[in-house]
Amino acid sequence: MAKARTLVGLDVHATKIVAAVLDAETGQLQTFTMGGESVQAAGFCAGLARPVRVAYEAGPTGYGLARELVKRRVECVVAAPSKIPRAAGDRVKTDRRDAELLARLLMAGKLHPVRVPGDEEEALRDLVRAREAVRVDLMRCRHRLSKLLLRHGIRFEDGAAWTQRHRDWLVKVTLPWPAAQATLLDCRGAIDALSHRRDALEREIVGMLPTSPWTMQVGRLRCLRGIDTLTAVGLCAEIGDFERFARAEQLMSYVGLVPSENTTGQQRRLGSITKTGSAHARRLLVEAAWHYRARPNLGRGLTDRQDGQPPEAIAVAWSAQRRLHRTWTRLEARAKRRTIIAVAAARELSGFCWAITQIE
Repeated sequence: MAKARTLVGLDVHATKIVAAVLDAETGQLQTFTMGGESVQAAGFCAGLARPVRVAYEAGPTGYGLARELVKRRVECVVAAPSKIPRAAGDRVKTDRRDAELLARLLMAGKLHPVRVPGDEEEALRDLVRAREAVRVDLMRCRHRLSKLLLRHGIRFEDGAAWTQRHRDWLVKVTLPWPAAQATLLDCRGAIDALSHRRDALEREIVGMLPTSPWTMQVGRLRCLRGIDTLTAVGLCAEIGDFERFARAEQLMSYVGLVPSENTTGQQRRLGSITKTGSAHARRLLVEAAWHYRARPNLGRGLTDRQDGQPPEAIAVAWSAQRRLHRTWTRLEARAKRRTIIAVAAARELSGFCWAITQIE
């Protein structure tokens, strides 16, 4: 990589971009303000003395500016905001100071870049996240309805909730007060609408999978117990390219499943997990980890998912079943809470996800 002549820090907002331009040879620092259009900012950076390196924080404006810069053969670093070093005593924050800080950190090599997805990949990720948002809304709406009925002393005791039998029972429920009945009808209507939206989004995701860039990775991940199509697509959407991680431990850290640590002198203290990275990916892994409580087994569904996959992938999946079940058994024998065990199993499961996607 050639040494940059010009370093640019951009503080990007929807309607305004502040650029701090640092000349690496003279040390001269200049500040410019322009509109929020990506094309204008990319053209400005491309017109500076080359080689040029540009940095800006990842944020709600997305990656359009980074792609525009790449088109103009300008190197761009999209920095992770949570890893930008800031002085503890700094109490003044302006757009200009933020842009200057990015330029100086870029020159010092202190910025941690995030991966910039392609246009198609980002669109698929937006679709997966839309389905996740609807799923969360549906869960909350179901909880509200359940609590409403509970306040009126009404319980469903004829099987699992939200089955077809439960839905038929809900239709027959009548509350004594008109206001309460109106609330019940509103909750039922919201649940039906959200269920319809969730199903429609899931059909869209499954329909686009054969032509998506994740087809092979999804097939490998589906070999693992607890990971079916939608879970596999969700992991691919949040993690992206598994090959960018040199070791499984890096993926575990990326999804925030490693313990936090505070070590000083002779004391080493491990705390709760870091919860960095994608909360969606972390939730999917934890949900899948619960399936490993049961003894290792190859059911019909799992066998069908493994059909046509490489023998190496099937062997990794079987090793995951055995190891994660041992983890559940060992930690339950030590009287650990099941929620903690599920997180520990999810951490190991992320390692198996990395391993199974490395198979040629």
